[in-house]
Amino acid sequence: MNTDSSLLGSELELQQQEEIYQQLLMQTVGKMPTENPESKVIRPQPGLCVKTVTEPDKQKIFVNICQSPAVPLPPEISRDELVDLLQSEDPSGFRVPMSLGEPHTETDNNSKACTAYDVVINQEFFQKCQTDPLYQQFVILVSLEGLENKYNLELSRDWKVLKNRKFLGSLVDQNIRTKSRPVIQELQPEFSSTAAAKRPEFSLLVEPPAGDPEFLIAEIKLPGVRSSRSLVLDVGEDRLQLTARPSLYHLDIFHPFSIEQESSVAQFNCNTQILTVTMPVVSS
Repeated sequence: MNTDSSLLGSELELQQQEEIYQQLLMQTVGKMPTENPESKVIRPQPGLCVKTVTEPDKQKIFVNICQSPAVPLPPEISRDELVDLLQSEDPSGFRVPMSLGEPHTETDNNSKACTAYDVVINQEFFQKCQTDPLYQQFVILVSLEGLENKYNLELSRDWKVLKNRKFLGSLVDQNIRTKSRPVIQELQPEFSSTAAAKRPEFSLLVEPPAGDPEFLIAEIKLPGVRSSRSLVLDVGEDRLQLTARPSLYHLDIFHPFSIEQESSVAQFNCNTQILTVTMPVVSS
């Protein structure tokens, strides 16, 4: 394995590389395909209807939580794990695959205009939500958060599930991606350098998300590391090794890509304490 140990230098060198790094990221964005990723049309099936309001203007909102077997099933989570998750500071750590539809204008029982959104989740997971109020509460919560993030809304958590109504208005077909964004997480290292060194949390992201990969981007969280001078990084053709001295972190992973080692760029953000490594993928 050929490695390049020169990616990380002094803080001054990293600052000088910042413009080059940003240019590389811009090149990455510029090379992304402009066409839509592979997708297919699904017809949401009725599920349940949730009534809430926007904050602070109290505009009436209806959320149709629909179901479809075409939406991926979320990871298995027990009831106890779900309770712990809801009580944690960051319940967003558990992801529920869902398709968020565009807003559509409808009329309520008083013939007044209102806005409705369609949220589609996996059919099997929806059935679990129907039989357990805790799962239903959780899926409503993540649906509201998803709509807030996508449409820049603030929705009241004082919601109401409508009885004897599975949806409001008319359900609209939605396009969903047939290829999910290829994220590789929690790969096992071949070995750890020392018993005291911890394995840092990290993720590997492929860009573009569809089609032939052009870049592999590693984001490695290094809490407690204040300077890149304590980091030693080696990038091989199919391997990434990182050591944070003295015996603080050690990471050694293989990945299924061939990397252009000499064109790879690394940046350590002292504020977020995250190391980002951008590695061009050798075209096949």
